[in-house]
This record gives sequence, structure tokens and C-alpha cells, in this order.
Amino acid sequence: MAHTHDAHPGEQTSQDPLRLLDIRETPLSVDEVFRAVGDDAAGGTALFVGTVRDHDGGQDVGALGYSCHPTAVDELRRVAEKVVANYPVRGLAAVHRVGELAVGDLAVVVAVSCAHRSEAFEACRALIDDLKREVPIWKHQRFSDGTEEWVGAC
Repeated sequence: MAHTHDAHPGEQTSQDPLRLLDIRETPLSVDEVFRAVGDDAAGGTALFVGTVRDHDGGQDVGALGYSCHPTAVDELRRVAEKVVANYPVRGLAAVHRVGELAVGDLAVVVAVSCAHRSEAFEACRALIDDLKREVPIWKHQRFSDGTEEWVGAC
């Protein structure tokens, strides 16, 4: 009689490595992203969390907001598919926040699981770097001295 393995909560048995891709206005969860990439065949999971810091370029950040182009989720999927094509990914998740954020809030959480840690690190780095460079999400920083700045991927 064959033994059937039931996945633990949050672990995926699906063959599709793209587990969670989203842009949302609500607070992000490291646990949600980590659980999304769970895979019994993965020996390593790399996770990156980007938070709102209190300074940029020597200036104190007073407030910050993110906005995105309507195609941002499609572009996020394209970036994720490229990472999956270039690395032996078991599971991949990426969530970016938009709207008004406070210092310390999570702005982006990405994770990649692979059979080995070196692959997971490399794939996770490619994912966050490509996301920041190619997905049309813009950051509007307002500094405590009254000046402001737009920073974007495009």
C-alpha cells in the first residue's frame, strides 16, 4: 500500500513554483510569504524583507507612499517567471505594498525555496533586484525639512 504524504499547513505540493504574487494596500506578512514557498524538496529558503527606513541620502524621512502602474502585477509575474526560468526554484513568492507607509513598515517581502541554499540565495537576490528595477512601483518620499522626492523602477 502506497503512503500518501499530506502537506503541512502552508506547504505546497503543486508543481507550479509561482505561489504568491501580489501588490496590496494592507500590511504584509513575513509568515505568509515564508509559508507560501514551503516545499518538502527544498533544502534552502531565502527571504528578503524591505522596510521603510527613517532616512535616505542623509535626510530624515517623515512620510512615504508607494504607488504603482496598473500593469505592475503583470510585470511582477514576468519578473518571477524569469527567475523561475533561470534558477531551480521550488517555490517563489513576492508581495509589495502600496499606499502610505510609516517608518518600520514592511514595503516588500520576497522568498524563494530551492533544493540548495546557494541557489535560493542567488534566486532571491535576482528576484528582489529585478523587481526593484523592472516593476513599475514608485516611492514618494517626504522629508522632515519639507522637501520631497519620487524614486521609481522606471
